[in-house]
Amino acid sequence: MVQINERGVNVAVLGATGQVGMVMRRVLDELDFPVKNLRFMASARSAGRTLEWRGHEIEVEDVAKADLTGIDIAIFSAGGSTSKEWAPKFAEAGAYVIDNSSQWRMHEDVPLVVAEVNPDDLDDIPSRIVANPNCTTMAIMPVLKPLADAFGLKRLIVSSYQAVSGAGRAGVEQLMNEAQAALDQGADQLVFNGTAIEFPEPTKVVRTIAFNEVPFIGALADDGSLETDEEQKLRNESRKILHLPDLKASCTCVRVGVFTAHGMSVNAEFEREVTPDAAREVLESAPAVELNDIPTAQLAAGKTPSFVGRIRSDQAVDDGKGLAFFVTNDNLRKGAALNAVELAQIVARKHFADQL
Repeated sequence: MVQINERGVNVAVLGATGQVGMVMRRVLDELDFPVKNLRFMASARSAGRTLEWRGHEIEVEDVAKADLTGIDIAIFSAGGSTSKEWAPKFAEAGAYVIDNSSQWRMHEDVPLVVAEVNPDDLDDIPSRIVANPNCTTMAIMPVLKPLADAFGLKRLIVSSYQAVSGAGRAGVEQLMNEAQAALDQGADQLVFNGTAIEFPEPTKVVRTIAFNEVPFIGALADDGSLETDEEQKLRNESRKILHLPDLKASCTCVRVGVFTAHGMSVNAEFEREVTPDAAREVLESAPAVELNDIPTAQLAAGKTPSFVGRIRSDQAVDDGKGLAFFVTNDNLRKGAALNAVELAQIVARKHFADQL
């Protein structure tokens, strides 16, 4: 434990050495989070490393050997199985846990929150665990919430175009290795023959991802629907965050050969008539949203907002009650690390005001 300030909250980051954990450390600094004492934790494999934060050298602790007492807020980015084991232990020791995995999202006593959308759900946290949404859900919530409030959201069809960083560092390395192999062999041969290049065997994404799109992310759901669990997350999480339990939603999740920033093609049906101009007027003042004519992955990578553009009437919906639009968002930043730290900020204000 390293003391940073005289006042503030005691913070622990579990999974501090990972890809998202690295961004979380950066975001804690950028947002000037009110840290009093700061601890970094990970598995035994990463324990003992030293990480720098605001000029302080902090040694990474082995969570299995760590004393969990005295922690006010723990921010997790360590996977579902780790969270299942350790979140209750941290909570029992007195911490509020902000969890970035899918483990707790649909538990009734665990709030599922996007900072700009439903922060009031953090007023009462009986389990002391707070869930961070999936990155695709996260990207479209700041856009859908104000539209739902203004026009009454009824139905969603979403096709996602998800970057390889969503599959972790292993996804990034697979794309790099495959792209290099293609360039070495003459990638333009793929124009006429998809088998012209001898690619390495896939190591993370289930099929070759370089110069390709792969319409399968996650695992098949066990309910016979033939949807993947990634596709079901959008529907289930959207219902919970927007407090719309009957929202109809269908999603097709596609992994694409982009390093960072997910894209989503959205068709939304509303209860009331909506025009593109009316939608733009609503979204112009929406927090964490930025209008852009052509929102691309490269535009969003490294930035905070959900970029939304190509807003037009959905010609397949009657009576002018439908919109089609495209959203891009950095899946590592707002899609994971930034929202988690923002939720920790809200928890600090609501539950540790006397320490700030």
